[in-house]
Amino acid sequence: MRDFIHFASRRSEGDAPRPAPRLRAAIALILAGLAATGAQAEPIGRARFLSENETGTLARPVAVFGTDDRLALPADKDALTKSIGLLYDTRSHSVCTAFCVGDDVIATAGHCLFRTADERPLRLKGFQFRLQPRNAPPQSSPIAGSGRNAEAQHVANGSQKLRVRPPIDAAADWALVRLMKPVCKGHALAISRQPEDELIKLSAAQRVYQVAYHRDFGNWDLALGAPCAIRRSFNGADWSAISKDFVDAAHVILHTCDTGGASSGSPMLIDGPSGPEVIGINVGTYLQSRVLTQHGEVVHRYKSETVANTGVAAGAFRDTLDALARADILAARTEIMELQTLLAAAGYDAGPRDGVYGGRLNTAIRAFERAEGRKETGLATTVLLRRLNALDAERRGKSPGVRARPPNVETGSVGSHDVTNDIMGRTPRVPR
Repeated sequence: MRDFIHFASRRSEGDAPRPAPRLRAAIALILAGLAATGAQAEPIGRARFLSENETGTLARPVAVFGTDDRLALPADKDALTKSIGLLYDTRSHSVCTAFCVGDDVIATAGHCLFRTADERPLRLKGFQFRLQPRNAPPQSSPIAGSGRNAEAQHVANGSQKLRVRPPIDAAADWALVRLMKPVCKGHALAISRQPEDELIKLSAAQRVYQVAYHRDFGNWDLALGAPCAIRRSFNGADWSAISKDFVDAAHVILHTCDTGGASSGSPMLIDGPSGPEVIGINVGTYLQSRVLTQHGEVVHRYKSETVANTGVAAGAFRDTLDALARADILAARTEIMELQTLLAAAGYDAGPRDGVYGGRLNTAIRAFERAEGRKETGLATTVLLRRLNALDAERRGKSPGVRARPPNVETGSVGSHDVTNDIMGRTPRVPR
């Protein structure tokens, strides 16, 4: 799999935020040098967001601040080996960290499953979640719906087409996955209800830490990163400027937990009254760089400077987790076809009436939920189907019929999920 996916922005001098004095001085010196040679150039700011899955050397740390503070998980946190695992696909060799948030539900970074808007998403059929508890046999499970090509129906996510240029929707880079087997039973991590503006205070008290798998750390052993600083502004990069690069910036966490490849999807944690609580999901690295252009062409690129690592605050996905936990997901292909037909009748583009749950159906469901003032989930549920049947009956002036689920009916395949090439070249080695 590609080790790092990046999001880039490009601003003209007119719409760029005013640079900090130190940066202005550096730009002034550069321009003065060019003016002496008669060149005409303009500074253009660039913001980049790298996830731990963009192309890079397998053993390369992505973002280490100062010394590498990652440590083997200490004995007093052994219980986390029953809650944090590897989410991997043996076909594409995609590997990320994921963690338990329900008996049969895990959370991870959305790009681990769907890549970005510029890429073809992976097939969900081959994904496995694996827990490797210390002093206990490993446990694993595929995504629910496996064997019936219905995996996509059991994934709730912030975005299936993560934007790679501003406005960057990094706060939508999360996914909740229902598993076929309850391998997390009794070990779900609690989701913190701390407001985002309190996280900075918690980090100042050295209460924030991260637990993740890293390609370059041990033999696929969990690593602890602590303490982690959370701030709004870093290295002269002011939050008022940074926030303009992101959609829903309030749910973006800038932090200094040391990260490496495969740590995408790992939990950021605090210790609450009853144990570890998730405050966010680590998803990538935020960098800033400068280029000079002459007559619209880039004439020089300067080395990017790492500003901070990036996470999605728990508030971005907490409500959807509650909805997924209660959801009765449609299983039959005929039900998906009926859902597509009813959404189309209501004026939504749900794609062809083929019984396949794909991106267009997900978008149509979200649009319908949004129009009704509901929380957007994109989930194809029995409640949604009943609601659409009732609305259709109202339009037709009829009473909605009650439909029984046909047993053992084939469900649709996820046609939009294609395997992409991977440079990792090997399946994850995990302790036995």
